[in-house]
Amino acid sequence: MNRTEKLIVGLLFFTLLAWLWHSNNINSKEQAQAAAARRAAATNTTMAVATAEAAKNLLPTAQAELSTVAPAPVAPALHLLPEETRTLQSAEMHLQISSRGATLRSATLPTYRAHAHPNKLIDPVVLDFAPQSALALTGLPDVPADADYSMTPGSNNSLVLTFVTPLGLRVERTITLRQHHQVLVTDRFANTAELPIKIAPHWLSLGTMYRGHSKNDELSADTFAIAPEGKVRHWSGELPALFGVSSFGCGAGRPLADTIQQSVTGAQHWVALKSRFFVQTFAPDSATTAMRIEAARDPLAAPFALSNIQAAVSFPGALLTQGESIERRYELYIGPKKLSYLQELGQRRDEIMEFGFFAWFCKPLVPLLNFFYRVIPNYGVAIILLTLLVRIIFWPLTHKSTESAKRMRDVQPKIKAIQEQFKDEPHKLQHEIWRVYKEHKVNPFSSCLPMLVQIPVFIALYTVLRSAVELRFAPFLWVADLSEPENLFAGVLPFSLNILPLAMAAVTIVQSKLTPAMGDPMQQKMMTWMMPLMMLFFFYSMPAALSLYWTISTILAIAQLWWQQRTPRTEAEAILVPEPEKMTRQMRRRMER
Repeated sequence: MNRTEKLIVGLLFFTLLAWLWHSNNINSKEQAQAAAARRAAATNTTMAVATAEAAKNLLPTAQAELSTVAPAPVAPALHLLPEETRTLQSAEMHLQISSRGATLRSATLPTYRAHAHPNKLIDPVVLDFAPQSALALTGLPDVPADADYSMTPGSNNSLVLTFVTPLGLRVERTITLRQHHQVLVTDRFANTAELPIKIAPHWLSLGTMYRGHSKNDELSADTFAIAPEGKVRHWSGELPALFGVSSFGCGAGRPLADTIQQSVTGAQHWVALKSRFFVQTFAPDSATTAMRIEAARDPLAAPFALSNIQAAVSFPGALLTQGESIERRYELYIGPKKLSYLQELGQRRDEIMEFGFFAWFCKPLVPLLNFFYRVIPNYGVAIILLTLLVRIIFWPLTHKSTESAKRMRDVQPKIKAIQEQFKDEPHKLQHEIWRVYKEHKVNPFSSCLPMLVQIPVFIALYTVLRSAVELRFAPFLWVADLSEPENLFAGVLPFSLNILPLAMAAVTIVQSKLTPAMGDPMQQKMMTWMMPLMMLFFFYSMPAALSLYWTISTILAIAQLWWQQRTPRTEAEAILVPEPEKMTRQMRRRMER
């Protein structure tokens, strides 16, 4: 391996290391900025409270702009009616609705299992929104968050819930279950009295999202602000102290407080709470004034693990004259982080997948993987077919790269002679080396092109496989779940056994030995063993699907190398460089003249 290749391999390795580190850790400068932002938010919140107290006599719409903090706790309602619950059902979701506060209590996803164990096929995923039920209204005078609503069936798989205050404010909520895990909610506030009714600024909760059973699960929140420069914000990256990301999944992370709250001013197109595989989104048709995110740590888990995350949005107040009403609509999505469903929602909600810079490559991978699954209904086989397709696409590039490596090896004797001859003249040395490359049509960088191509492919696949709900509990041979490490003999051995990363390291060593070698043999031998060991370290705790991809890709690369080595080279492809004769003192003097 020559100096150029060593440099490129080193750069590729450190690029991959930096990307992994960046995707799992926020540096100390970002933490300091986040802390400063929280201190500033706390100061602004205190000022907002003081300003709001001084502005009690202002118009309701003016008050709405100042109401950016959570309302004071409201005493529970004196219930005169027993709680009534009903369920709206579709093939994809069962939505439980309570008359207390006209809220969503839970969403059951019958097509997704809660556990991987084969005997628990009738154990569906249940998204429980308690203790803070979704869609609870707080801050409205005479409308308790758990008020007793009357409940009547509506049309098109819907329910209508109604509550009337003593002053004549009628609150009517219609909840409609639609296809693909979508829920449409319409709130209507009407003045049925003779005198005007003032609706105060108030909050609407988005329920609670809980962390999954896997130790690799995660919780996060995303928002999309209504602003000219608005962008989708992934709060787990911007507020590491709130979400506490671990380091490479090795169980080391920043400790969290028991509970943390973050307030954000401004209107949002949508707000999303998500775990690794599931998400609930809330998109209102009217402008909000603020939002808040609340997170609670799991006291029984590692110091960086969250137990649940909640959110709420605030709406401005209004003044309703006799017979006047206002109406708001909210679009909810409660279900899997499935790319096709999120793309259907629009408003850039597909960015909830967090594909990042490689989104242009990640997005085609998901439907392609599903296409192969439809051909052969096993995601392990689908990954193998996807790997085969990638190798076919890059076959000309890798073929040319291998041939270039052979040609580089052929010219090494001549290069060594030049290095010996011009070792004291660096500029002349470089000129002569490039003259030899040009004469024999050798590109020293072409052998590194496959490595350069593999980096974005690897990052894109890692990004897709870490959160693709399709791979959740997907079995393949001895692997029970392709979205997790194999974890064989967990609880029996001191550490769980993962066979695929070990196989990947082994075939990588074989590939290194078959690759045309050049340069210092000792350095080549060191790279042959060092790179597989580093990859084994990185891959051991990653999803089995990624190890399967890399192992199959390496096996196909070995097959290609074996085929190329057995194929006779034509005279045009071969470079016949004679052994340089030893130069005498008289020959050197003549050359110097």
